[in-house]
Amino acid sequence: MLKFLKNIFSTVIGILLSFFVIIIIFIGVLSVSSEYQKKEKKIDKNTILKIDLSTPVVERASTNPLADLDLFNPEPKKQLELKVILDNIEKAKFDDNIIAIYINSPVVSAGLSQTEEIRNKLLEFKKTGKPIVAYSEVYSIKNYFLSSVADKIYMNPVGGIDHKGLSATIMFFKGLLEKLNIDLQIFRLGKFKSAIEPFTLDKMSDENREQIKLMLNSINNNIMDSISSQRQIPFEMVKKHANQLSLNSAEICLETGYVDHLIYEDQVKDSLIAISTNKKLKTISLKGYSSVKSKEKDISRNKIAIIYATGEINSGKGDVASIGSKTTSAAIKKAREDKKVKAIILRVNSPGGSALASDVIWRETKLAQEEKPLVVSMGDYAASGGYYIACAADKIIANPTTLTGSIGVFGMIPNMQNFYKSNFGITVDTVKTNNYADMGTSRKLSTYEKNKVQESVKNIYTTFISRVSDGRDLTTEDVDAIGQGRVWSGYDAKDIGLVDLYGGLETAIMIAAELAGVDDYRVISLPKIEDPFTKIMNDLTESRLVTFFEKEFDLIDTKKLKKVKDLITSDKIQTRIPYLIELE
Repeated sequence: MLKFLKNIFSTVIGILLSFFVIIIIFIGVLSVSSEYQKKEKKIDKNTILKIDLSTPVVERASTNPLADLDLFNPEPKKQLELKVILDNIEKAKFDDNIIAIYINSPVVSAGLSQTEEIRNKLLEFKKTGKPIVAYSEVYSIKNYFLSSVADKIYMNPVGGIDHKGLSATIMFFKGLLEKLNIDLQIFRLGKFKSAIEPFTLDKMSDENREQIKLMLNSINNNIMDSISSQRQIPFEMVKKHANQLSLNSAEICLETGYVDHLIYEDQVKDSLIAISTNKKLKTISLKGYSSVKSKEKDISRNKIAIIYATGEINSGKGDVASIGSKTTSAAIKKAREDKKVKAIILRVNSPGGSALASDVIWRETKLAQEEKPLVVSMGDYAASGGYYIACAADKIIANPTTLTGSIGVFGMIPNMQNFYKSNFGITVDTVKTNNYADMGTSRKLSTYEKNKVQESVKNIYTTFISRVSDGRDLTTEDVDAIGQGRVWSGYDAKDIGLVDLYGGLETAIMIAAELAGVDDYRVISLPKIEDPFTKIMNDLTESRLVTFFEKEFDLIDTKKLKKVKDLITSDKIQTRIPYLIELE
């Protein structure tokens, strides 16, 4: 009877959820169609390209209209794809109708390395002689880092620049685990492999504090040096202003040369009209400009394939925000077997993940590298498993602000026995056929079992450093010395041999073309993104409906708590960095 009622209840819930999801899909279709109809096809003369990065900047934009849908706001959230932004700035260089760029971005919703790539592209645009103008009421340091390339920087008369340097704050869960009576059994190799520290300590270890300090200083010095260079302010003065919080006053920002004028936004518009010589200001957004055709080019038969590897690394299938070993390996294989593909770029933006999945992907990169040029372009993060899948490349390219390295391995197996008993009164009893058949999370591991797990961790670490040794032409001793789980900035990674060149995605494309010996080519992106509506309808089966609903609308867990839960309860050995650094 209970099973019958459960089936009836599940069916009713399924029907209701299906009906609700279909309504959401319909709204999404209308929204997407409406956006499509709004696309501009041409622009007038004397138009100014406006850059606003408040919209999240991603490696690849999702085509799923429900991916980031807010139940209380049916319009899908917009995204900006990094390469589209770079392509638009490149297109504007040669477009006679675009006479200037106007940066007006209250916040910069891009990673630090992504921001650096866009900034470098703006520096290229600046060489054309076309002006760049920037305005903000208040500048965050990332916003100012981007805007510092401008010929004229304007700010609100009561604004300021949040210039105080960088910091990394880590949350520790040791006390929570103790309160919950969860005994977390840790296995690791690498004295800097601090991903497990939040679960075993209540503050940073000396080794972790050392590596974070070195890394932050490297990134911070790069930002400050870039600002110093563009604004002609001595580097030591830029540091001093951060240490003294000097730039909290608009007048001081003006006096010290960080901004050129203190004016309101309507006055900025007047100055832009003066540049364009129009009676009315004409601007176009990045999204609008994307639909403006560039000058016709011959379509080449030669292809350079960009394989996007974004997010955490896991076994199985992935999507635009996660790396699945099956999906990514298949994409690399497809590019390798396509005779028209002359070179492959693996764009890595990942903090790592499953060691097994990383090795599966590595194998495909190795096979590809043996047949045609393979270049890795690192985004904000290409560390641990993210470095594992990169190390076989002919060339590795990173921005100075990229986080990379973290060559180390760890695993965590929780003993949940006391948690069940003390919190819920649940006890566990077991029947087994062999000595260690019940090895898992329901009891404490024996010394023998712990030694076996640690042996596995050691074997994976040995494999990891041998992969890097082969790919980077370093001895395993050298790799071990710079490994040990230590995280490096892209700037320092070049000095120790983990990276070949500074640069972004466009640099990688140029290098790949040179290695392939091709002058004319077109760029394709892989893995191919599944048609969103086909994917949704495939997911809308009775057996997967609730799973789909939870995934799309995140009704069960907040994303941060889910990451912590997944990390604790995972029985897989991991290669990942311990933290992500975010500005703003």
